[in-house]
Amino acid sequence: MHCALYDAGRCRSCQWLETPYPQQLTQKQSHLQQLLDAFPVAQWREPVVSPQQKFRNKAKMVVSGSVERPLLGMLHRDGTPVDLADCPLYPDSFAAVFAELRPFIARAGLTPYNVARRRGELKYILLTESQFSGQLMLRFVLRSTAKLAQLRAALPALRQALPQLAAISANIQPVPMAIMEGEEEIPLTENQVLSERFNDVPLSVLPKSFFQTNPQVAAGLYATARDWVRELNISAMWDLFCGVGGFGLHCATPQMQLTGIEISKEAIACAQRSAAEMGLERVSFAALDSTAFATAEGSVPELVLVNPPRRGIGEALCDYLEKMAPPWILYSSCNAVSMASDIGRLSAYRIVRVQLFDMFPHTAHYEVLTLLQRV
Repeated sequence: MHCALYDAGRCRSCQWLETPYPQQLTQKQSHLQQLLDAFPVAQWREPVVSPQQKFRNKAKMVVSGSVERPLLGMLHRDGTPVDLADCPLYPDSFAAVFAELRPFIARAGLTPYNVARRRGELKYILLTESQFSGQLMLRFVLRSTAKLAQLRAALPALRQALPQLAAISANIQPVPMAIMEGEEEIPLTENQVLSERFNDVPLSVLPKSFFQTNPQVAAGLYATARDWVRELNISAMWDLFCGVGGFGLHCATPQMQLTGIEISKEAIACAQRSAAEMGLERVSFAALDSTAFATAEGSVPELVLVNPPRRGIGEALCDYLEKMAPPWILYSSCNAVSMASDIGRLSAYRIVRVQLFDMFPHTAHYEVLTLLQRV
């Protein structure tokens, strides 16, 4: 992939850009194999590859510059701004949005936030696209509500210019630190849901719910989990750290009892919405801490699917799973280091199969799916 920003030394986010893509995959697979070297693996599946460019469905842009000439991109550590609107990881559809947002920021009087001076209002622009419908979710991250009335007044013209904007909101982040978003989310359109669909499974995204950034590889990850679970012919499973329900909703059948647990109430609302649309009656989703839920339950399903954040599932949940002994564990991880550490605690389980999913080309990061069986 060619990137003028990289060649000019303006952005180094894609640390492996100069490494040929087949070599990137080899290095990631080798890293994963080294991490799992202490555990016998019955089957290694071939890595799932990604498009090398235009694969991202999200843009998280720091807004800098002036209100008349805003820059959308990032700040170097020394405070130097870089405009990333031409980043080749974004789909072509984003270019028209960025082009409209620059004059809109000026019309709405949204002065970009200056980190050093702690002045200004507009901190970030967060954009998400549905690969299913092409519709967009747009979020303005503001320092306060001071410019909210001006923002609302300017929105009709923006929506006319960009009819694909399905959901717009303002997030209030008053803390003068590099924190992406705050607790308060203010709807600016009646609709706040971005509808997505992977493998004919409806998924919903609300402004603060987590969603994968590489839809093609994410769809492959969910489909693979579905296929592996269907092979086991189970009647009940837990989906812990379930997010908006992508894994559980793919794996569920009308006969299966599915329980999905996620700490985010917004994500659970999305999962419940999708389950209702699919007509699944034996599915329940609840906004709880996954570890606390699991360790408090008296019964155990045939399969526990875990998709934790980078820290992994941790000692407490591993100890619980060892004790309660579900026949199967399906572990989806965005950090193979913490996953390997967790597997080391699950001494009563063997690794049936492992597959790497290259969710983040041109970087050292990847996702991995591992099926564990009680021995």
